[in-house]
Amino acid sequence: MAKYDHVLKQLDDFKIELPSWGFADTGTRFGKFLQSAAARSIEEKLADAGQVHRLTGACPTVAVHTLWDFPSGKSIASVVKAAKKYGVAIGAINPNVFESQQYKWGSLTNRDPDIREQAFAHIRDSIEIARQVGSEYISLWFADGINYPGQADLIERKHLMADALKSVHDTMAENMTMLVEYKPFEPAFYATDIADWGMAMLFARAAGPRARVLVDTGHHYQTTNIEQIVAWLLDENMLGGFHFNDRKYADDDLTLGSIDPYQVFRIFHEIENHRFRTGKKPALAYMVDQSHNLKPKIEAMIQTVDTAQHLYVKACLVDRKALATAQAKEDLVASENILRAAFFTDTRPILAEWRKSHRLPIDPLAAHRASGYERRAAAKRSKGGKTDHSFA
Repeated sequence: MAKYDHVLKQLDDFKIELPSWGFADTGTRFGKFLQSAAARSIEEKLADAGQVHRLTGACPTVAVHTLWDFPSGKSIASVVKAAKKYGVAIGAINPNVFESQQYKWGSLTNRDPDIREQAFAHIRDSIEIARQVGSEYISLWFADGINYPGQADLIERKHLMADALKSVHDTMAENMTMLVEYKPFEPAFYATDIADWGMAMLFARAAGPRARVLVDTGHHYQTTNIEQIVAWLLDENMLGGFHFNDRKYADDDLTLGSIDPYQVFRIFHEIENHRFRTGKKPALAYMVDQSHNLKPKIEAMIQTVDTAQHLYVKACLVDRKALATAQAKEDLVASENILRAAFFTDTRPILAEWRKSHRLPIDPLAAHRASGYERRAAAKRSKGGKTDHSFA
């Protein structure tokens, strides 16, 4: 395994943040299918995240939603204490300016200044929570947009969003990064206010030097070349991180690599190619954004983390010097085969070696199933009680 020492060291630094909402009962606009072991409170979410981290050794932080995870009466200190109890820490803070009724016509781009101020006040509160829990990231996604031509002035909305994000940026602490996420459609089906990576990059640049773009791997049209977007954002020093999931049609929230693992590999390849070209490791936030209606939630998270580790290792195995030589000769077949050789490498022995060195189970999913955790959680949680958010 000596020839893989560099990969093992890179795995040590490859950390993936879990989403608190991924452990609760959530669903689609049509409804939800309840799971007896689903988390009902922030403490139960953190317990489940701690189980994933114990088995994978790769998920030390948990992203939280301000409204769902810090409900009225829940102290910030108690959430931090619970996270520590389960061996994790609070990660990215996600404001929620899309669920409440006042945001029917938008949040930061609402034509009503009072509603815009309510949205901004909530984001300020989220920034204060981030300060208190020691989070480095404020992760922003907006449902703002319009559904019909003529409904609103597109440029007015652009200016409102730009001004608001600049104010958000100026409110953050010096050690924080603002992540601006984009989505081409849903729930706005005519014009979404931040619809693609170019819009997100323009807004982030205008906001200030601590704003970056967040790429959700499910938020793209079918034929979009996501790895090219990643390469460009890296080259422009504007890539902040990822929300990992997979999709067949739109924002399907499927486990990573379940539909197109080669695409995820190509994304990691561009990240490692940037490191090879510049000699610098990009500072990126790798986060999961999945809410599973059907798969057991902890098992789905373990699947995603395991898949991400394997695909990341494959990208680390690309012979970049040989690739550069083949590219210089315009040898298309050799160039492609160098990538394919890395992708088709059996990385299970490498992951097994890394896990043994960290006293982790070789097969984290099998270890979870053998642990009885799901059965115990279901027995405890099925006795009653509601989850602490109503998002479906």
